[in-house]
Amino acid sequence: MPSVLVPLADGVEEMESVIIIDVLRRAGWAVTAVGMEDATVAGSRGVKLEPDAVWAQVKPASFDILILPGGGPGTERLCAHKPLLATIVEFARARKWLGAICAGPLVLQAAGVLKGRRATCHPAVADKLTDPERSGELGVVDDRIVTSQGPGTAFDFALTFVRLIDGEQAADEIAHAMVWHR
Repeated sequence: MPSVLVPLADGVEEMESVIIIDVLRRAGWAVTAVGMEDATVAGSRGVKLEPDAVWAQVKPASFDILILPGGGPGTERLCAHKPLLATIVEFARARKWLGAICAGPLVLQAAGVLKGRRATCHPAVADKLTDPERSGELGVVDDRIVTSQGPGTAFDFALTFVRLIDGEQAADEIAHAMVWHR
């Protein structure tokens, strides 16, 4: 069972956060939503999210996958979090899975792991995503880095991880149970 770390900072996109966490838990994965501060996280639309833990309480290296939800203000806070950026670099070096949706790929870029890769992001921040070859596709898989465009792609984004790690049948079963049609 893969273990997944989902960092949450004030200003995070709620839909992306909750959909990613929910879908991966439906897959039976151990998902830990981690707040960057010791507090409730205020989403970009005012929804309050309760993290499972705070950054200081977790050992990021013990996780298999790190997935970054978007949301402009949340992304800015994650880009400024040096321990998170160092963790992203370590994940890339260890060839662990990384994912980012919406503005989240900007955090991967801030960590320096998108140079020479293909990625996508929300159209509103596309001009800021300069390190990778930017794609207009809704979702991009480049080796062990998965990126996607925004809230409307969150189900497919999360199911892509299930498909890549647990297989097509597992992803299809979850999609069917949720009445999700691709």
